[in-house]
Amino acid sequence: MKNSNKLLIFLFLLNVFLLESCGENSQLDTISISSNLTDKKIKINDTLKINLSKSSENLTFEIKSNNQIQKITPMYSNVENNNQYYFLLNDLTLGKKELIIKISNSEKKVNFTLLNNEAPKIYNYEIINEFSRSNDSYTQGLEFYNDTLYESLGKYGQSKLVKVEFNTGKKLREIKLPSEYFAEGITILNDKIFQLTWKEKVGFVYDIDNFNKINSFKYRNSLEGWGICNDGAKLYKSDGTEKIWKLNPENQEEEGYIEIYTNKNKVVGLNELEWVDGKIYANRYLFDGIAIINPKNGAIDGVINLSTLKSRVTQHEKLDVINGIAFNKKRNSIFVTGKMWDKLFEIRIKD
Repeated sequence: MKNSNKLLIFLFLLNVFLLESCGENSQLDTISISSNLTDKKIKINDTLKINLSKSSENLTFEIKSNNQIQKITPMYSNVENNNQYYFLLNDLTLGKKELIIKISNSEKKVNFTLLNNEAPKIYNYEIINEFSRSNDSYTQGLEFYNDTLYESLGKYGQSKLVKVEFNTGKKLREIKLPSEYFAEGITILNDKIFQLTWKEKVGFVYDIDNFNKINSFKYRNSLEGWGICNDGAKLYKSDGTEKIWKLNPENQEEEGYIEIYTNKNKVVGLNELEWVDGKIYANRYLFDGIAIINPKNGAIDGVINLSTLKSRVTQHEKLDVINGIAFNKKRNSIFVTGKMWDKLFEIRIKD
C-alpha cells in the first residue's frame, strides 16, 4: 500500500512538472517576434529593437557572435505597454549574429548581419621611389624586418622563401619549398618567420637568421592559407573568405576570428596582409587596391586606390595582380608590388 501511494505521488509530481514545462514551451512557441531589422541587417551604431506579440516573464537573452555565445542584457525594456526590448550592438564585431531568446529550455532565434555604420574612406597615394627587380617573382608575401625585405614566392614547384635587398632586388638568402607546396603569405615575429601554404592546410616556422625550419602547423578551422601579419602579440591569417583568424604565436592555434564588412556587404578574397599603425592592410584578390581594416571589429575603414600602379610596370604575358604590402617603420612608408612585376614601389598615403 505504501509503495502504491509513493508511486501515485511520483506520477502526480511528474505530471505537474511536464505540464509546467509544456506551458513554458507553448508560451514561447505562441509568441511571434518582430524587429527593426531591414533585410535582416542592421548597422553597428543602431539600436536593435525586438517586439514580442505577448508579454512573458523570466526571459533571458544571449548573442552568438563569431561562433561564441555570450549573455546580452537589454539596455531598456518596455514590457508593460508593447513588449519591446532594446539592445546596443556597438561592442560587437561585424558579421553574422544570432540573438537567442530563452525561457527555461525553450528558445527562439533572431538571425541578422551587423554592418559598419560608415562607408570606407577612399585614399590616394604618392610614389616616393621605384625600385627595379626581376619580373619572375610570383609574390605572395612581403615584409620588412630590421630594414631588410623578406618575400614569399608561390606556385607549385617554384615556391620559395627569400631575403632581398629592396633597393637592388639582389637575393641574399633563399630556400625552396618541396614541390607539393604552394607558398603564400609571411610574417615575422620574435625572430621567427611564419609562412603559409595555400591548399595544403599547413604553415611553416623558420629561424630568421639561417632559414632553418623550426616547426610546422596545421589549419584546424580556417579554409586555406592566404595572407598573414602580426600586431607584435598575435598572428592574423586570411583564408580567402570574409574571415581573418587570430592565431596564438606560440602554438599557431586558431583562437577565433573577425568577419570583414563594409556598411553594405561582407568582403571576401582578402589576400596579403600587413599590420600598419594599429590597422590591418589587405590586398583583395583581383582588386587594384588595399583595404584598411579595423582589427577590433572587422570594419573596412578605408580603401587605397592603386588602380593606376600596374600600368607603370613592364607589360608582359605573365603579368598578374597586385599582391604584396610591406610597411617600413624606419622610412614610415609602404612598399607594394605584384605577381611577376618588375618594380617595387615605395608609396605614402594621401587623404
